[in-house]
This record gives sequence, C-alpha cells and structure tokens, in this order.
Amino acid sequence: MGHERYCPRPVSAVAGEPFESVEDAWFWSVQGVVARLEGARVVAGLAGVMRPCEPSDVIRLVSRLRREQHLQRRHLHVLMRYGRRLAAPDATRHNEYRDARLWDEALDRIAGSLRERGIVV
Repeated sequence: MGHERYCPRPVSAVAGEPFESVEDAWFWSVQGVVARLEGARVVAGLAGVMRPCEPSDVIRLVSRLRREQHLQRRHLHVLMRYGRRLAAPDATRHNEYRDARLWDEALDRIAGSLRERGIVV
C-alpha cells in the first residue's frame, strides 16, 4: 500500500473567496493592475482575503470578450474610466446616465464568464 505524499499546493491552486458581485471583482482587478503599473510588487499569499484569481485574469477575460465582440470599445472605455474612480456611474446624474447604461451592459456580459470560473458567487 502506498502512502500519499504531502505536497504543498501552490498558493494559486488554493481556492479563494469569490467576490460578492461582478462590480467588486472589476474594481479589485483595476486596482491590482494600476498598482502593478505604478511599480507595486505583487507577492502571492500576502493578501488579507485570498481570491480565486489574479487581477490580470479578469482583465484577460474582458479582453477576450472584446475580441469576440461581446463588448464594444465604448464598454471598455466606461469600465476603465469608472474602474479607476472605484465608483460606478450614477444613472440619476444627467451626464452619467448613458455611462451607467453601458456599465450595466458590460457587467452583465462579463458576469456569466466570471461565475463559470468561480470568481463571482
């Protein structure tokens, strides 16, 4: 009879806590990518809450949806603009009404893929 050997799983293989909403996942991803672009060094396993993906995974998924034409350029523009602000557009404000509609469309189109991968509940 063989014994199972103990092999620690890499941090990336450990299941993390999924996000409550697509919006939360998007804001987290944008923050991670912006921090990396500004020179932050990302070290796996040091976060307060382990997540089931890396920020770049969500960005790659959105890029794939754009290439497959499920998202349009204007969706990406709104996602990045408000993602950097860490606030969704306010549909009650006249100058943000159109952006709020595009924001909701984009998050709806992203939601299915994020749920399939266990990134969002």
